[in-house]
Amino acid sequence: MFVAPLNTDLLLSEAQKEALYLKLVEQINKDFALANESLDFDVSIAPIDLKVRLHDKIYQLIQFKFAEYLNLLYIIDVPEEQVKSLDGSDLVELAEQVAFLVLKREWQKVWFRNKF
Repeated sequence: MFVAPLNTDLLLSEAQKEALYLKLVEQINKDFALANESLDFDVSIAPIDLKVRLHDKIYQLIQFKFAEYLNLLYIIDVPEEQVKSLDGSDLVELAEQVAFLVLKREWQKVWFRNKF
């Protein structure tokens, strides 16, 4: 049964532990490309760099390309109620929380594909 990790660091650590980190990076690249927001992470990117660059990209989208941001969330299939429940008063914090939701959904896709 899939149990989502509680934070980004635990998620990335679990992906590495299960030898699925490479597939997670590939899934992120694929979905960002589908949303016409190429991110193109190198498959050898360190987890901390992935976390920082993803957060930065989400922040930029929220601030400057909101329609594209919404399209990305739709393509990745981040649950709308989870996004709506976030506190949007601090944009940096919001981007970090959304980046975690994106990672969590991408990890779920990779994990299910691997298990079933």
